[in-house]
Amino acid sequence: MKKLQALLIGVLCLTSIGVFAQQKTDTVFEPAKAYKKHYNALYILNEADDKNVRGILRNINNVLTDPRLKGKLHIEVIAFSDGVEMYKKTNSYQELLLALKSKGVVFVQCEKTMAERKIGKNELFDFVNYVPSGNGEIILRQYEGWAIVHP
Repeated sequence: MKKLQALLIGVLCLTSIGVFAQQKTDTVFEPAKAYKKHYNALYILNEADDKNVRGILRNINNVLTDPRLKGKLHIEVIAFSDGVEMYKKTNSYQELLLALKSKGVVFVQCEKTMAERKIGKNELFDFVNYVPSGNGEIILRQYEGWAIVHP
């Protein structure tokens, strides 16, 4: 009798697992909906690797064309540490940055990084804005409710 009970319990457990697994696969995915009138996103750049810099700029371009967010998104890019390289006039990012700027993207540089590395504002593109510290900007924007993106 105990063996029969154990067998019955085992069959019930396997049946339950099968039903649960089947229910999971029947779940319909629903993408997120943009129900607000406006969204803010802060992209963080603290590296100079060309592939990664171009990837971040491509990601920003992509999100600006997301039909759910089109016309509702304000983007700021904060650069600090090695990220300052993206804003240097000696690099090849000006065309990409200007194209994003024309779409409303704001580019910001940490002044602490500039002081530590002895970089003058005249070495960076004219459209770059400045904040006292990159980390301070991240903290304050997060508390303002901004999405923080660090690809």
